[in-house]
Formats: sequence, C-alpha cells, structure tokens
Amino acid sequence: MSHPHPELGPPPKLPKGGLRVTPLGGLGEIGRNMTVFEYDGRLLIVDCGVLFPEEEQPGIDLILPDFSSIRDRLDDIEGIVLTHGHEDHIGAVPYLLREKPDIPLIGSKLTLALIEAKLQEHRIRPYTLEVKEGEREGLGPFDCEFIAVNHSIPDALAVAIRTGAGLVVATGDFKMDQLPLDKRLTDLHAFARLSEEGIDLLLSDSTNAEVPGFVPPEREISTVLRNVFANAHHRIIVASFASHVHRIQQILDAAHEYGRRVAFVGRSMVRNMGIARDLGYLRVPAGLVVDVKTLDDLPAEEVVLVCTGSQGEPMAALSRMANRDHQIRIVPGDTVILASSLIPGNENAVYRVINGLTRWGANVVHKGNAKVHVSGHASAGELLYFYNICKPRNLMPVHGEWRHLRANAELGAMTGVPKDRIVIAEDGVVVDLIDGKARISGKVQAGYVYVDGLSVGDVTESSLKDRRILGDEGIISVYVVVDSTTGKVVSGPNIQARGSGIDDGAFGPVVAKIEEAIARAAADGVAEPHQIQQLIRRTMGKWVSDSYRRRPMILPVVVEV
Repeated sequence: MSHPHPELGPPPKLPKGGLRVTPLGGLGEIGRNMTVFEYDGRLLIVDCGVLFPEEEQPGIDLILPDFSSIRDRLDDIEGIVLTHGHEDHIGAVPYLLREKPDIPLIGSKLTLALIEAKLQEHRIRPYTLEVKEGEREGLGPFDCEFIAVNHSIPDALAVAIRTGAGLVVATGDFKMDQLPLDKRLTDLHAFARLSEEGIDLLLSDSTNAEVPGFVPPEREISTVLRNVFANAHHRIIVASFASHVHRIQQILDAAHEYGRRVAFVGRSMVRNMGIARDLGYLRVPAGLVVDVKTLDDLPAEEVVLVCTGSQGEPMAALSRMANRDHQIRIVPGDTVILASSLIPGNENAVYRVINGLTRWGANVVHKGNAKVHVSGHASAGELLYFYNICKPRNLMPVHGEWRHLRANAELGAMTGVPKDRIVIAEDGVVVDLIDGKARISGKVQAGYVYVDGLSVGDVTESSLKDRRILGDEGIISVYVVVDSTTGKVVSGPNIQARGSGIDDGAFGPVVAKIEEAIARAAADGVAEPHQIQQLIRRTMGKWVSDSYRRRPMILPVVVEV
C-alpha cells in the first residue's frame, strides 16, 4: 500500500495516454468530496461538496475545496458529474460556478433539481444534463456510464469513466440495501459486467469500512418509528437531514397511520421536500402536510414537526428549540426523534442539544437508545462482497477519515488486490494511472477554504487561531499615550479586560511594570510605536501567565503626541 509523504512536490507533466486523479476533498475527512480527473488535456470533476465546521472553527459557515489547482484551467473542464444530492457532494457547486457559470452539471433528476434550487439562491442558471442509470454520455475524452447505487437519498449514481488509460469506477456513496423503500437496488449486475471488461482503478466509499457485517435495511426503522408514535401523547418533533427523503417518507407514513398532521420547519427542509414531492420521490397523502402556522389550531397529539438540526448545528431549528431561541417551545411531554447518525466531530454539539431538549421535559429518542437510523454507507461485509464482484486491478479508498481509508484498504487486500496497487492518498495528492498501474506522482494545494457570511476564503488559519484565543481566553487591551520625541509615557497605561476572567481592578501591579519597561526603552532610544507595542505585549503577557496561568489575546494601542 502506498501513501503520501509530506515532502511530495508538484506532479510532473502527465504523460500522453495517462489518467490523472486528484482528490481535492473527501480524503481524511467526512465531507467536501471532490475529485478531478485529467486525460488528454481535459478535466472531468466528480462531485463538489462542502464540509461542515467543527467547534475549533468558530464563526465558519462552510468549508469548501480549494479550487486553486484548477483555477487557471476552468476552460478545460468538460463537466461536473454529481453522484447524488447530499450537501457534502453538491454544496460547493455554487462557489465553483461563480468562477465559470457555464460548466455543465451532469446528474440524475433529483440531484439536478436539488442543485438547481440551490443555484437559484445564488442567481446562477446552470447548464445541466440529466442522466439515468444504464446510460452512457461522452464528455470530451471521457466516456461516462452511470450505474444505480442505493444510498440514503434517492437517485444516487456511481460513474464508470472510460478513457484511453483504462476504465475507472467511482462509486460515490453507496450501500447494498436488499429491501430498499424505492425498490432501487445497487446494480451489482452492472458492476459484474464492468469487472468482466476490467476495472483498472476503483475509487470506493470508505465511510463504514470499520463497521463489520452488513447495514440493516432502511425499512427496519419503520417498526421503531411506529412504536414511538404509538406511545407519544403530545407533539412529535423529528430532526433529520433535509435531503433524507427515505427517512422523511417513513415519518410521513407513521404520521398518516396515527392520525397526525405534518409540518416542515426550516427553509432547506421545506424546499427539498417540496422538490421530492413534485418529482414523485416523496409520496404525501392528501391533507397530511400542513403549513407550520396552522399547528396552533391542532391538538398537540395530532402534530408532527420535521426540522433540521440533527447534527447540533447552532443555527438549525432543533438547536434553537433546545436553547429557547425558537418560536416553537419545547414543553414537557414532547417527543423528539433524532433520525440520523452522528457525523464524527459533531458528538459534543449533538449531546448538548439532547441535554437542552431533555431539560425542558422532552423525551429524546436517538440512535443511542433506539434504532431510528441506519447508515447510507456500505459496511465491511458489503465492501468485501463488492470487491469480489469488481476485482479491481488498482484500488483507491475515498470518502472517509484516515482510519476509514486504512480499513477499506485492508478489505481490498483481503480480497486479492495486490498491496502495491492499493493507493492511500489524501486531499491534494495526485495519483496517475499509467500503463495499468496507479501510483502517487505529486501533490497540489488542497487546503480548507472557509465561508464566513459573504466572505469566501478571507478567513485564514491565523484568523481562526485568534478567534479560538478570544473565545477561550478573552482579550486585554492596553492603551498608552507616549511623547513622540522622548518616548516617555504621557498618559496611561489604561487597561481593560473582556472575557479573560480578570477584574479590571487587578491590573495595578502590571501598570508599574509597563511604565518601567517603556521608561527603560526610552532611555535606550526606543521610541517607535510598533516596538513599544511589542514591549507592552511581552510585559503584559508574562504578568498574566505568571499570575493567572492564562494566555488571553493582548491588544496594545500606542498613540504618539
């Protein structure tokens, strides 16, 4: 198994007849999935998703792939193939199309409908090409065949890419539910047919590679949901991903069976379920779904609310309910169902929401105490089965953290893929398929690009470090007026603290230290404001550290008169 090294440099020019694969996101993380394929001077992108921020990224809304390695080659892009409609696969499309709006988008009916609705908010009208499983489309030198795969959203596709360098298959996110609600199975026959042709490189979903066995069928949740509905005597509030159509369908079915009305809460939930209903992916009995404004007229035991916030997102409806910052107030007797998994990194935020809801008297049903979620990703047993069908000549695990990629690589090796043909890469690591063998050839820039409000890419790691310090340790400002000629203190130091836990009256001892330090500097001829600022920062920082074992942000302001 090959793996990247920190010393990797830029890749050499791609030899004629070779295929270059560059993941710009999704490797070493859960989200931000994006892979660039290059052949004969042309590019094909598969997926373009976002990553959601964690606690150590305060103020950040979304994290995008870094487009810098392809920014000067946007005219070479034949299209963006979207495997399915989840945010971690389509969420960054608007930001790439801002740079070149006419890049074609290729995907299934539901996937394109979801991205078109998102692009409308960005005032972008895309060029789209709708495809179905079993179809083939020529996109420049890339001959793409689309294969049905089962996932936690309808209409998911894998893509087989044929070029002169060989046949590459990218699975997208998939599992092998044998009893899917929409009766749309992962097309193992198609993968077996591709295996007979010879799969030169397989890019395979790794998210559940550490989980033994097989993922239970989605329909097993129905029994648990009906049991919850049967025992709930007040409102039911369900939190789910805004794109999990199968899960919402089961909620609607249970509500209909128990005589309840359903209201969708949250812009993305209302939008996506409206799209799914209009396209026939969501079956809604007449009169079942009502506007949230009409719920006050219904008895609590006849109400179901479906909202976002299952990952503890601070601005989502469920988090705001837990914080008493939403028009819908949790009351004793309410039942709240978190109908999704915990994305790694979100655990603390989710448990904080669960505790908040419980505090107000809600009965919270979640994956930890009831079977209200099954994964949308193939577990180890399914992956072994899959590799024995595909028999890839080279394997590249994708879509997962490092532990998932490693586990997936081991599964491939167990089924007979030679270890020297299993490539474990990370974001930005370039993999070339040349003469039938995949190997790492270099690395391009693929860092995080942060979205903060309307700002894209302006927030840096240094900015985030400052935000973390401010959030954890607070800030101390020191205001000093000095004589521009002598460098002596004319007024101050005036010291104020915010969020540091240090009372303003406690700074008496350090005022004298700062005055002495400035006086010594003036005697040595140091009168430049920046140098005095650094001197104040060091003096104050040492005193705070020695006295309080804290490291707040220190902001010295020096004014010359």
